[in-house]
Amino acid sequence: MLSFEAVAGVTEEQAGPMSTHRGRCTLPYQPEQLFDLAADVERYPEFLPWWVAVRVRKREGNAYYTDQMVGLAMVRRRFQSKTVLFRPERIDVTSTDGPIRKLHLTWLFDPLPDYGCRVSLAVDLELRSPLIQELFAGAIRRTVGSIVSAFEARARRLYGLAPGACLTGCEPTSSDSTI
Repeated sequence: MLSFEAVAGVTEEQAGPMSTHRGRCTLPYQPEQLFDLAADVERYPEFLPWWVAVRVRKREGNAYYTDQMVGLAMVRRRFQSKTVLFRPERIDVTSTDGPIRKLHLTWLFDPLPDYGCRVSLAVDLELRSPLIQELFAGAIRRTVGSIVSAFEARARRLYGLAPGACLTGCEPTSSDSTI
């Protein structure tokens, strides 16, 4: 059985500029397959919301450095990031470039006992402008759920649907606190 939960949130009680947003899904694929899908950042504009363009500038061992452009409506922003790959368990992405004061994004791929993988995405994001941070807080919350949902759909397109897998929609389950 395949289940999907998206957890992404900042509640009204939270204060401060930095929030953690989370999304998770359980998918009927091997961790290596899902790791490869998440590590293929240059394909993100094909299936992820907000991603307009990505270019890998440099590769060094298990790390690569990218130029990325994200956009919402007519607003587009470029930033650089560093990605470190720990195949097949984890991917860490960091940035302090452009409009971003601090970004730490982590993908985790946990194999399940029988078959499949629990995929978790955690995003810590603080923008340089507190006003923009506040204006986009709701969009940021929704985007983490959208990223996980798009990731799930991409995995189904690339790897097919496992026999007996049951897909469910996005279900918010809780919020994280501001850090």
